[in-house]
Amino acid sequence: MLTAEQMMASHRANIETLYGLTQKAFEGVEKLMELNMQAARAALSDSASNAQAVLSAKDAQELLTLQASLMQPIAEKAAAYSRQMIDIASGTSREFAKAAEAQGAEAQQKFMAVVDNVAKNAPAGSETAVAVMKNAVSAASTAMENVQKAVKQATEIAESNFHAMSQNVTSATKASPRKR
Repeated sequence: MLTAEQMMASHRANIETLYGLTQKAFEGVEKLMELNMQAARAALSDSASNAQAVLSAKDAQELLTLQASLMQPIAEKAAAYSRQMIDIASGTSREFAKAAEAQGAEAQQKFMAVVDNVAKNAPAGSETAVAVMKNAVSAASTAMENVQKAVKQATEIAESNFHAMSQNVTSATKASPRKR
């Protein structure tokens, strides 16, 4: 059984983990806000220069050519913004996943210690029930590890696909014919 000191140490560790995760969440939000401010400043600056360029167009053909030439940088900046946003979100998510894995492993160790303690103090003749309980805990543990691995792989594949897609969009925008 858990002693009062063990319970207090567990609560302290949980509170420290909570504060650590809260700090990581704030850092992620702060990075997103900074990214948004940079994007807003760049958009405002680009809008001003684009408006000046549009207003200086001499005829419809020049205006169409100018409009076509402005699309590539906009697409590239949108793709870069999306990549940075995904990187920030992924980094924050990885921090949370690491903490969850560590907490899960620690909780599993403590639970197994309780199971072992119960097994040692089980009455004679209950060996089969204890073995079944240990096997169930072990199977659940293995299933949880497999789910964590699958989620991690799915996340990595989704990130990779997103990066490839944004790279394709940027490449396609660069390759699109421009009328001059």
